Amino acid sequence: MPRGSTLAGRLAALGFADTATAQRLLSDELALDAAGADAELVAAIARAPDPDLALAGLTKLPRDPELTDGLREDPGLRDRLLAVLGASPALADHLRRHPADWRLLGGPDAELGRSADEVSDDLAAASAGPAGELTADAAEALRLAYRRALLRLAARDLTGVAALDEVMAELADIASAALRAALGIAAAQHPAEAAGCRLAVIAMGKCGARELNYASDVDVVFVAEPAVGTTEASAVRMASRLASAMIRICAEAGREGSIFPVDPNLRPEGRSGPLVRTLASHLAYYQRWAKTWEFQALLKARPVAGDAELGRRYVEALLPLVWQAAGREGFVADVRAMRRRVIDHLPAADADRELKLGPGGLRDIEFAVQLLQLVHGRADPELREAATLPALQALADGGYVGRQDAARLADAYRFLRSVEHLIQLRGLRRTHTLPGDPATLRQIGRAMRALGQAAAIGESMADPAAELLARWRRHSSVARQLHEKLFYRPLLDAVARLPGEVITLTSQAAAERLAALGYADPEGALRHIEELAGGISRKAAIQRALLPAMLGWFADAPRPDAGLLAFRQVSEALGESPWYLRLLRDDTKVAWRMTRLLAAGSYATGLLLRAPEAVAMLADDALLAPREAATLRGEADALVRRHMAAGDADGAAAGLLALRRRELLRTAAADLLGMADLDQVTGALSAVTSVLVAAALNLATRLVELASGRELPARMCVVAMGRFGGQEMGYASDADVLFVFEPSPGAGEEEATRAAQQVAEELRALLGRPGPDPPLGVDADLRPEGRQGPLVRTLAAYRAYYDRWAQPWEAQALLRAAPVAGDRELCAAFARVADGIRYPAGGIGDGSVLEIRRIKARMEGERMPRGVDPALHVKLGPGGLTDTEWVAQLLQLRHGGAVPELRTTQTVAALSGAAAAGLISQADAAALTDSWLLATRIRNAVLLVRGRGSDVLPTGQPDLAATAKLLGYVSDGGQDLVQDWRRAARRGRAVMERVFYG
Repeated sequence: MPRGSTLAGRLAALGFADTATAQRLLSDELALDAAGADAELVAAIARAPDPDLALAGLTKLPRDPELTDGLREDPGLRDRLLAVLGASPALADHLRRHPADWRLLGGPDAELGRSADEVSDDLAAASAGPAGELTADAAEALRLAYRRALLRLAARDLTGVAALDEVMAELADIASAALRAALGIAAAQHPAEAAGCRLAVIAMGKCGARELNYASDVDVVFVAEPAVGTTEASAVRMASRLASAMIRICAEAGREGSIFPVDPNLRPEGRSGPLVRTLASHLAYYQRWAKTWEFQALLKARPVAGDAELGRRYVEALLPLVWQAAGREGFVADVRAMRRRVIDHLPAADADRELKLGPGGLRDIEFAVQLLQLVHGRADPELREAATLPALQALADGGYVGRQDAARLADAYRFLRSVEHLIQLRGLRRTHTLPGDPATLRQIGRAMRALGQAAAIGESMADPAAELLARWRRHSSVARQLHEKLFYRPLLDAVARLPGEVITLTSQAAAERLAALGYADPEGALRHIEELAGGISRKAAIQRALLPAMLGWFADAPRPDAGLLAFRQVSEALGESPWYLRLLRDDTKVAWRMTRLLAAGSYATGLLLRAPEAVAMLADDALLAPREAATLRGEADALVRRHMAAGDADGAAAGLLALRRRELLRTAAADLLGMADLDQVTGALSAVTSVLVAAALNLATRLVELASGRELPARMCVVAMGRFGGQEMGYASDADVLFVFEPSPGAGEEEATRAAQQVAEELRALLGRPGPDPPLGVDADLRPEGRQGPLVRTLAAYRAYYDRWAQPWEAQALLRAAPVAGDRELCAAFARVADGIRYPAGGIGDGSVLEIRRIKARMEGERMPRGVDPALHVKLGPGGLTDTEWVAQLLQLRHGGAVPELRTTQTVAALSGAAAAGLISQADAAALTDSWLLATRIRNAVLLVRGRGSDVLPTGQPDLAATAKLLGYVSDGGQDLVQDWRRAARRGRAVMERVFYG
């Protein structure tokens, strides 16, 4: 101690709260020289969880010179005794009643753990006389031996010699030994009953799992069989008397208090059922009547007393039922409901201090672990552990729980159990509630520090009570979050619903099941499964957990075999990426979405296989929403600048196509998952095309300027045409465009024309180049004079051509013209020119109307592919896309000059405007719109399924069925889709013939 300070000040600095009492007890009661020869002993007292409590307990022990010498000379004895006295008034009272028991804490053996056999021998010997017969006071002797066993263990626990796992296991061994000894006493008291039956005691709960705490009920189940010459009914009665006597011996309080309450209410039918049953009766009950929670309880069953052979047979007969229970109807929901009931029935005043039952408490961890065990343990024997921490480790080793999550849960569990032990040690009473008394919290906080449990960064503080509460809040929060994450994981429901033969994944029954689910090649599917789930790697273990559920999800999609193959390909590409399998396991939504994407068809699969890491976007709904065009433009422009700064034009072009591929995948994923409607799909496809064309125009301009060594002598504008201009693009649509230019001030027209031509050609080459990502075709065939005309024209040339030479179909083509890139003034000027052509005042003349009708009729006859049923051609066939579009466009050409609602590049909007203006009826507009929308959806669906575009509704299987399933039709081979299309097309055609042809 520092010199020059008062004794009271020194004691306060050491941690004593009542320094006046401490001075008196040290000097008057113990005759210790606190400032001199006994300073080390006083410092040791101060290290106890509660120095004042330890000092008071020490004064209640008799003045034994041998004890005093031991405290001064044996550091191990000193630390163990003072730790017990400073943490447990109940054990301090035991030492006061039995002063010689301090010797149990001294010597080298006091630091050694006790095996289960040694503990059992100690407790059995305590109640026996020299010749092995029971003493008259055998029960009281057993209680004393039980307290002594707790004393020895608590001393090792409180000084950190015994780890928590060892403490829990030894507590269970002590309890098991006490049950055996109590049953022996009961047998001696009832010899006739003991001779007439065979009785086995099965420990359940924490005792069964060897993870017991200091003060707990011990849950048991009794099973009996008749001895030779005894009837079954008599044996059950005799065994019931023995069991009742054993329960009474453990529960009765004597001079040493009671041992522990024995709770037999986990037996079949609970309190209403017979105390003892035969093995056959147990088995019949569990096979027919048992509820979900009863199988969960059996998870921890272990024979501990009585007839060992009968106990072994009980466990061997019933444990297989535990690992079948998860297949019961509503199993997962039942377990979750049971946990919610516990939370709901907690008193509100205790809920936020409950270490065991409250949110974020021990039960949250135990239920999450047990549910994962029961669901996945059907197929994985490595998970069949009774105790929580070994089971959690097995789940982590098997990939069912992330290593970090498992470590955090284990830390929380150990913290909560350690605090629970310290609370219970005070009075050896059953409690799980964090005390509200600051002094008690301070003692527990000091004890936790002494056990070597380091506080987290930011939690270590001067006040042990505040530190304890901070750590409790942190661990409780972690436990609750991980409980919610694991306990309510959707994968559990999916796996629990699967039949056992599918869980095993490799049996012939599994192949038959796969065929029944709809896999065309079940043997091939099993080969994929073996490649994915075979072996002992963590990757294989995680996929073994995922596959049972994913197989069913694949089966619900249009093409399960292709989906499973694609999943294998993605997994082989990403399997070594730590985030990938963790994402699938921890966010089952991603796994489900992958199955929908990969088993829908070839298109999305092809996009994903080009860049498998894009699977990460499936984790977040926001990542599947169409991105704003302004955001995409900024990204594309930055990409071009970055690559051009490094002189890498090829990299810039490749980057633009990669951006488009990513957006195509995003759009296809949202489409296939039902997260985007048709307007959003066509809008997103059109927006990314606009962005790509604009960025490619900038890149092409830069390349031409670099090649010529000077600034481009022209201003340029790119005009979107066709579906591109109408913002109605499909997945397979090319970008139809016109190129417009104007010479820059001072530049000659020939020079500007040559430069603009180079830019247009460069733009088409940049976006159309083959590579790992899908190219974008840029088609300029809708320009004046078609392919025979110049690729680029000045605005004046366009105006002159349209004024003098334009055919009606060319004015019709301008109805979808929409400038999308280039010089803003030039774009606006072109739009004004186009408006004058496509929306003429007074409308087009009768001659132009007749010409348009003639072209449409000729197109129907000449452009229909040979051998195709026109009724199934959703573009050119009767009621197809062109029927609707030509009706809308003819109305626009005739009335657009007078009706502003018709001045739109979009088909459905034009029909709505015509109906609003009274040009056609609402019913006619609806019929045309319905056929157009269904045709557009069919075209997109066919491409998503096949991976290539087609305007024809499939007629053969499996493409027709897959297309229909993708569009939401039930599994009828696609005939309902065909009939729906024929019906919509027939109605649309009838309107078209009446409105268009007159």
